[in-house]
Amino acid sequence: MAARKGRRRTCETTEPMEADSHDAGSEGPAQVYLPGRGPPLREGEELVMDEEAYVLYHRAQTGAPCLSFDIVRDHLGDNRTEFPLTLYLCAGTQAESAQSNRLMMLRMHNLHGTKPPPSEGSDEEEEEDEEDEEERKPQLELAMVPHYGGINRVRVSWLGEEPVAGVWSEKGQVEVFALRRLLQVVDDPQALAIFLRDEQARMKPIFTFAGHMGEGFALDWSPRVPGRLLTGDCQKNIHLWTPTDGGSWHVDQRPFVGHTRSVEDLQWSPTEDTVFASCSADASIRIWDTRAAPSKACMLTTAAAHDGDANVIHWSRREPFLLSGGDDGALKVWDLRQFKSGSPVATFKQHVAPVTSVEWHPQDSGVFAASGADNQVTQWDLAVERDPESGGAETDPGLADLPQQLLFVHQGETDLKELHWHPQCPGVLVSTALSGFTVFRTISV
Repeated sequence: MAARKGRRRTCETTEPMEADSHDAGSEGPAQVYLPGRGPPLREGEELVMDEEAYVLYHRAQTGAPCLSFDIVRDHLGDNRTEFPLTLYLCAGTQAESAQSNRLMMLRMHNLHGTKPPPSEGSDEEEEEDEEDEEERKPQLELAMVPHYGGINRVRVSWLGEEPVAGVWSEKGQVEVFALRRLLQVVDDPQALAIFLRDEQARMKPIFTFAGHMGEGFALDWSPRVPGRLLTGDCQKNIHLWTPTDGGSWHVDQRPFVGHTRSVEDLQWSPTEDTVFASCSADASIRIWDTRAAPSKACMLTTAAAHDGDANVIHWSRREPFLLSGGDDGALKVWDLRQFKSGSPVATFKQHVAPVTSVEWHPQDSGVFAASGADNQVTQWDLAVERDPESGGAETDPGLADLPQQLLFVHQGETDLKELHWHPQCPGVLVSTALSGFTVFRTISV
């Protein structure tokens, strides 16, 4: 729940919570703020985070903002729910000058859960709280590699025991970087100091493809065939990369043709080695099969998937569903068994600006998250139906017309670009924005 106060934007949730609310000089009841619904924030008002709605909440900044990042799977185990958490991110900057950019490995650790509200106690308890606060401070280690040109997208994959990052550069090339050394040094302060002093300037990509005729954003590693990669550019072309013996790649120079404008996103099928999906600024979503010649590989098309650019897609690992988000602010769920019909099985309209990222929850098949240029992160559950006999959110007229499946609205970021669920820490979301990185888990998921 959000309260309106002062001048700072933080976070809001559709969960009904108690909160105080006032603007510059007046007291009043708690009000929920949702973009596009109800009055806008007035001068002197701010949004106040309801901390009881979060199990985990941390923010981090890395200097220049990062347009894209990926979570690096680690060896710390699956289904990690105990605090403090440790996680690894690989990210790329969008700095003001081309030579100021970096490819980065981040190790965030000592991430504790949110604390219950303090109770009034003795001086001794206060001292203990201060010591506790010191021990609970989150930590960030950073290893950086110079990169000429802003980084449009980063995607990480493991080739056996070797972690690699595919990197789309605004300079029009796609590079592959080996990440093993970066992962080693963020775990070891001494090694990190040596790396920063002696090694970072010498790190180069292990492979570069300059055959795209301009920059692009779309990039996806196959979850089924290690090293197989797809890249799509703003000139409407998609290229297939096949790993070769000796740690290199063969990139097919014949592009997959079908889109008429920029290819915005690519997703391999999680169940079929040769099938992938694409979406484009031409508003379409297409399904392809690489067994056919690139000029004939498009098998299915929904020409008007969105009213405007189709920006992002994500293929469910658990159901035959594709999720998409567009410039129209709509989120759509497509059943691939009915894709020929051209109609989604569900459409949700909560975002009031272009959708910038979508992703299915890695364990819970009906749950997904989305981010938008309206600075909202939304969490959804297809399985939810509101109980008409219950009170709760429906007693607030501002919430009565919200989609039943909307679980949570998180705000407080500026210019949100991308989000990912952590595959090994259930319910943990990480987002990147102009305002930096946020790591959080809500009480809803």
